Order: sequence, then C-alpha cells, then structure tokens
Amino acid sequence: MKKLLLLLVLVAFASPVFAQKKEAERLGNAATVLTEIQAMPEGIPKKWLDKSACVVVFPSVKKFALGVGGSYGRGVITCRGGAKFNGPWSAPAMFALEGASIGLQLGGSGTDFVLLVMNDKGADSVLTSKVKLGAEAQAAAGPKGRDTSAETDAVLKADILSYSRSKGLFAGVSLEGSTLRSDGDANKALYGKELSAKEIVLENKAVPPAEAQSLLMVLTRESMKRVP
Repeated sequence: MKKLLLLLVLVAFASPVFAQKKEAERLGNAATVLTEIQAMPEGIPKKWLDKSACVVVFPSVKKFALGVGGSYGRGVITCRGGAKFNGPWSAPAMFALEGASIGLQLGGSGTDFVLLVMNDKGADSVLTSKVKLGAEAQAAAGPKGRDTSAETDAVLKADILSYSRSKGLFAGVSLEGSTLRSDGDANKALYGKELSAKEIVLENKAVPPAEAQSLLMVLTRESMKRVP
C-alpha cells in the first residue's frame, strides 16, 4: 500500500512538470520556425510583419486521425503591448488551431503554420473568444518575399494573414473554416495557474518564462516597432 501511495505521489508530481516541459519545448520550436522562415529569401515580408498586432506560430502540425476532420495544432501567440498594440511583444499564450481546412494542407510530415493578426479588431477577436476564420475574422493567404502582385484587396482587408511551411516549401495558405482558441490547459501547465490568452497577452497577468526569451528576441529583431 505504501509503495502504491508513493507511486501515485510521484505520478501526480511528474505530470505537471512534464506538461510544463512540453509547453516550454513548444516555445522553443516556435522560435526556431520563425528564425528559419525569416532566413529564407521568400520569407514573411517585413512590411506585413511590421503592420501586425500579433503573431501566432504552430510548429509541426500533423493529422491525428484519418480524413480531414481530425486536424489539430498547438502553438503560441504573442502580441504587441499597449491599448493600440504598438508596444513590446507580450508574454506568450498557448493557442490551438483546429478544423477540416487544416487537414487539407497537411501531408505525411509536420507542417508549420504562422499567422499574422493584422489589426486591433482581429487581435481583440482572437484573444477574447473562439474564432472561426473567414466568419468572425477575415483571413487570407499571406504574401511572401517581395511579391507585391499578391497584395490583393483580400490581403489588404484581411484581419489575419496565414502562411505554411512543409518539407522546406514556404507559401501563403488559406485556413478559412479553421478555428483559433486559447489553450487553457497548456497555459496552466506553462504558468502554473489558470489564465486565458487575454489575461496573459493583454492584461499582463503573467511574466514571460525563460523559455519564451528566444521567441521574443526573434520577433523583436525582425520587427521592433509596429508601422501603421
């Protein structure tokens, strides 16, 4: 009986530690994804990154079920601080991406997704509720590199621009029909208490963990100030 109780105690202690480590690894992977994408000639144009209020990164999203209905990605969001989203990058919050349209983009290997939230309306929307892209928030495939021909009305009016990278290929991608939401369990694992994305990102109720510094440094290096 004593051995069983000891085992249960060890499991109870190890579970949150393991979960925190997993979210910390996700932060590191998000930093790596952004670094590698921005090192590519056809990476995210600085013009659009500078205009963004928030950046969301989902490293290595994979199908977990057959068909297109079982696609689910876990990643991280950070926004510029201040009422007008024009300050330094915030502490990161854990985020989830799910829906049939993700499955259409996925092959056998993992696919990285990067989403730019382009305006205050889009930022307020994704941080306060579960959002369906194309309905509650207008989404468009993001232009890449120096391709100015891709700057269509849809791009200019979009609340969110989305990109994907798979097997070394980087492109703008449509994720309409997918949903974005705060990942409460992951936020609790990372920060040790229940916090919503809004509380972390907008209300400054969390201090960025050490594991987030690489991601914040990459974003600060690539886009220190928001350009109207």
